[in-house]
Amino acid sequence: MIVNFAERAHNHNWELDPVTRSLLDTDFYKLLMLQFIWKHYPKTPVSFSLLNRTTSVRLADMFAPEELTAQLEHVRRLRFRKSELVWLAGNTFYGQRGIFEPAFLAWLERDFRLSDYELSVKDGQFDLCFKGLWTETTMWELYALAIIDELKTRANLKKLSEFGLDILYARAKTKLWGKIEQLVGVPELHVADFGTRRRHSFLWQEYVVEAMASNLGSAFTGTSNAFLAHKHDLEAIGTNAHEIPMVLAALAPDVQALKASQYHVLEMWQRTYEGELLIMLPDTFGTTQFLKNAPDWAADWTGQRIDSKNPYVAGDEYIEWLKGRGRDPQTKLIIASDTLDVDDILGLHAYFAGTLADGSTPKDFRSAADFQDPKKWTPRRRIRFSAGWGTLLTNDFRGCDPAGGSGFDPVSLICKVTDADGRPAVKLSDNYAKALGLPSEIERYRRIFGTAGVSNVPVIA
Repeated sequence: MIVNFAERAHNHNWELDPVTRSLLDTDFYKLLMLQFIWKHYPKTPVSFSLLNRTTSVRLADMFAPEELTAQLEHVRRLRFRKSELVWLAGNTFYGQRGIFEPAFLAWLERDFRLSDYELSVKDGQFDLCFKGLWTETTMWELYALAIIDELKTRANLKKLSEFGLDILYARAKTKLWGKIEQLVGVPELHVADFGTRRRHSFLWQEYVVEAMASNLGSAFTGTSNAFLAHKHDLEAIGTNAHEIPMVLAALAPDVQALKASQYHVLEMWQRTYEGELLIMLPDTFGTTQFLKNAPDWAADWTGQRIDSKNPYVAGDEYIEWLKGRGRDPQTKLIIASDTLDVDDILGLHAYFAGTLADGSTPKDFRSAADFQDPKKWTPRRRIRFSAGWGTLLTNDFRGCDPAGGSGFDPVSLICKVTDADGRPAVKLSDNYAKALGLPSEIERYRRIFGTAGVSNVPVIA
């Protein structure tokens, strides 16, 4: 795809493009979770709230609330297209056809609607909240994040001349190619695009995805963005997220049910998807306690996604847990997905897909040539490894602004469930800095689940 980004932005045609072009323009896991919610919790009321963890960036000073409202209202008017529903019904996902039930697809076409929202400005930040049935609010998460990220981008693009825009995108393309070039030819590499929620823009994400697909071949396993997967005939990647265990924990009637809720989620998920899509996300209330108390059948799941823990530590922890449960780690999968960049991907791949030579470290791996050097590395897989590459794939414009500013740097913007049926929701995470919820509730959850294996690491994006 050839897009003249500079001309499009300079001539203001960019503003004619809605940020969200389709209801499929979301992470694939949101659709899988929506079906789960529709099936099991269709009448549960919840709330979602926006939070900008990069408080130094005053988003509401960059563009007006009216611009945000216009984009949100555009999304509320969208409906799933016939061709999109046909794709969901007939396509093969993870080797399985018919993952989406006909009754669910009929509901998407006939009855699916997004909830209303409340928007205000407080101290330079947007205070945005979505309240309603869980089926009406869950999809707002990705739409809201993508809209605000792109409006931030557009606000900064307006400050540059056409020549400046040319320089900005030339530098970004050069940076992108440098990263892709490092990955070309790396043996048994698996990497997917996870960058929808914090992308620079829709068009840039599409450009990046096409560049990855064209240059990495089978090493590029697909994209989490359902619209781009549909449009470009790519694998749609994703299963579930923290939202479901957060809600089920909030709904738990007592402490015993609260501690068990993280495993009840797994039981319900595997029943819903008939033993498919079995990737655990164990860090909602801490990975170490999750694995320690997990039922034996959890070790039969395909693998786990590592989101908030040092992936080297989390991968080793999972491998030892599998061995202790009598399972072969070489048959399992770990997916790292937290603030990865190309050097992280190469280092993790070297660490888990082979044996490092004496004196060699993951930091020594920077290209395919390093994997071909027997003095550095021997292929001997410990566990299957895949990288979910997010923000620093689809929004790495750091140092690209010809004016020298940091306006195009990504911010840590999240939109998370805050309560369910009037009860506060909490995420503890494996990183103290990423805990979410009322302080009193966070402390209560920590007393219940403990803090084993939790660290304190600055949040980048």
